Amino acid sequence: MKNLTTKAAKEHILNNYGYLKHDIKKLVQASRTTAKKYNCSPIDIFFFMIENKKVNGIFLFEYGFNNRLGREIKQTFKNNYYE
Repeated sequence: MKNLTTKAAKEHILNNYGYLKHDIKKLVQASRTTAKKYNCSPIDIFFFMIENKKVNGIFLFEYGFNNRLGREIKQTFKNNYYE
């Protein structure tokens, strides 16, 4: 996936998980808004939230768990999603 679009995100989730549990438009919008705040790629935020993958250039894990910044990004994403 090169760009985070609603269609690409939906296809990724359906191909890997088989069903959508959340509003895909809100997932994409929250990823974009959160990425803008933390100066990173929306795709990185999307995969961090969906698959707990690393975000390039941001240290988010300690001993396999999210550190303070990782938890902050997850909370910011949640706030943006439920706005």
